[in-house]
Amino acid sequence: MKLLSRAEEIVLVTIWKLQGNAYGITIREKIYEDTGQKWSIGAIYAPLHRIQKKGLVKTFEGNPIPERGGRSKVYYEVTDKGKKALAEIKSVNESIWNEAPNLGTERS
Repeated sequence: MKLLSRAEEIVLVTIWKLQGNAYGITIREKIYEDTGQKWSIGAIYAPLHRIQKKGLVKTFEGNPIPERGGRSKVYYEVTDKGKKALAEIKSVNESIWNEAPNLGTERS
C-alpha cells in the first residue's frame, strides 16, 4: 500500500480518535488540540477528500439541525482499509525513529 502523506495521516488518525463524531469542525478542533496548529478548512478537506477517494473513510449524514438551516452534518468514519493504512503508517513511523540518536530535547 502507498504510504499516507503526513496531512492524510493526521486527518485519518483524528477521525479515528473522534469515533463517530468526526465532521469538518470537530476534526479541525481536534487537530488544533493535538498539534497546536490551526488548520484552515481547506487544509482539512483536501487530505480528507484524498483519503475518502482511497476508500480509507466513509461518510454518513447526521440528522438535519435548525442551526445549520436544516442541513445535515456529514460525518466521517474510518473503514477497515483505513485501519490497515493507520497500522502501516504507525509501524513505519516507529521503524524510522527506532535507534535514532537522542535529539537532546527530551526532558528528564
